[in-house]
Amino acid sequence: MSLIIGLTGSIATGKSTVANMFRELDIPVIDADILAREVVEPGETAYKKVVQSFGEDILLEDQTLNRKRLGEIVFSDEVKRKQLNNIVHPAIRKRLIEKRDHFITSGNRCIVLDIPLLFESKLEHFADKTLVVYVNQEIQLQRLMKRNEFTEEEAMQRILSQMPVEEKAARADRTINNNGSKEETYTQLKQLLKEWNVLEADN
Repeated sequence: MSLIIGLTGSIATGKSTVANMFRELDIPVIDADILAREVVEPGETAYKKVVQSFGEDILLEDQTLNRKRLGEIVFSDEVKRKQLNNIVHPAIRKRLIEKRDHFITSGNRCIVLDIPLLFESKLEHFADKTLVVYVNQEIQLQRLMKRNEFTEEEAMQRILSQMPVEEKAARADRTINNNGSKEETYTQLKQLLKEWNVLEADN
């Protein structure tokens, strides 16, 4: 019986760091962001629909999507953001289920679904347990500005476009506090996996 963990957080809370810790423990991680890129590669159905909806201005010379341009359009327009999500999310969900079922069939004890918009997209039912990685907003803001070289205004715009991380934490089965060091985060994760019978108690 496989335990399916839905892993989420908010932008710059350290979810990817925790996802990598799962990989170090030989637990397969299905990354929805990678699937999101795959489903809009040239030739894919979702790619064709995005170009039809947003025009060829969002394409680079090699015909791949200009993500920066598309991001500028959808981050400042709620209607267009929903329009994009309505194209991309069903394609991601389909691929996510295919990969999850493949790992279940392969006999993996635990599988992680790394989904940034787990709660926003109402995908909790794909997992047995939900886990939120969170940090204080001040730390989140500083990390995002540093990582993406955003101004404070740009970083706050990205943060406020998502469900507050506090709300996600309240809805999750468990949380990991990532305000501290990587070692502290890793210790929390291992303890949790022991409680969920994924790791042996002596690990």
